Amino acid sequence: MKKFSCGFEVTKEVIGGKWKGLVLYFLMNGPKRTSELKRIVPNITQKMLIQTLRELEDSGLVSRKMYNQVPPKVEYSSTELGESLKPILQELCQWGSHYAEQEYAEGEFEIAQPEEAS
Repeated sequence: MKKFSCGFEVTKEVIGGKWKGLVLYFLMNGPKRTSELKRIVPNITQKMLIQTLRELEDSGLVSRKMYNQVPPKVEYSSTELGESLKPILQELCQWGSHYAEQEYAEGEFEIAQPEEAS
């Protein structure tokens, strides 16, 4: 039996780490191919992206759709369970923006707002 001290610990296990929340955030506005995610998630390696997508898929937050075509096409999208995190992830983004504005002088930070994330 797995014991958790609180619900936040469960959440942290499911979407914690360097990449999971960010990848899930970018999937909130629709399906993305691996190459699209690689382009919009800064500094993630291909290996880490695939591992992150598999972990999110195993947790039921992301689904993988494979198309029967040549060359092969695979798309990832957030599931209904993954979509339930959308308001939480949006709030975390707003909090981070507000925090950065308070902690850094003007011109010392930049928060990219790719169209895929809005």
